[in-house]
Order: sequence, then structure tokens, then C-alpha cells
Amino acid sequence: MPHAQRAEDQQWSLESLNKAYQQGYMAGLTGRSPSQQPYPAEVLGAAWEAGLADGQEQALLLPKAKSA
Repeated sequence: MPHAQRAEDQQWSLESLNKAYQQGYMAGLTGRSPSQQPYPAEVLGAAWEAGLADGQEQALLLPKAKSA
């Protein structure tokens, strides 16, 4: 792994992890693809993907809106 990538992976905080997770969660609720993961850093990308999986799971539990 290049040195620049390692340094980037180390520049995260609890706040940035939470933000990445929440963005992934919303992406999961709206049906976005895992290939749309926007974070180059592994740690933040993993947080986004965890949120995506939880959002997708929650979307399956939500009642579908009825057409009028």
C-alpha cells in the first residue's frame, strides 16, 4: 500500500466515521449501489459500507407506500 494511502487511512475521527456511516445508511435506504462508495480511505469506506448494509436491511423492513 502506498505511503500516501496509509496516511489518509489514519486521518479519521469518530465524527468522520459517523458521517460516513450515516451517508451509507441513507444510500442504503434509497437503493444506491455499493459501487457508489465515495471514500478512498479504507476505514471510512468500511464505515460507509456498514451503513449501506444497515440501510438496505432497514429498507426491506419499511412498509411500501401505496399508490393512490
